[in-house]
Amino acid sequence: MPASLIDIESQALRLAPEERVRLADRLLASLSADPTIEAAWAEEAGRRLAEIESGTVAAVPIGDAIARARNAIR
Repeated sequence: MPASLIDIESQALRLAPEERVRLADRLLASLSADPTIEAAWAEEAGRRLAEIESGTVAAVPIGDAIARARNAIR
């Protein structure tokens, strides 16, 4: 008998953080069916990385980015 969603979730939450990230990535990837969208995201990620590496833009510390996002939705 297959495990219930609650059982699977409970097991997943007991994984190490790195394993949960890998699981989440695989689950999200399984939902991506449109190669055009995947290619567009890959291109955007490459463009952003190139901007950071060239010094055109500066990276924002994650804590600052989260604070800005929270403030934007309040």
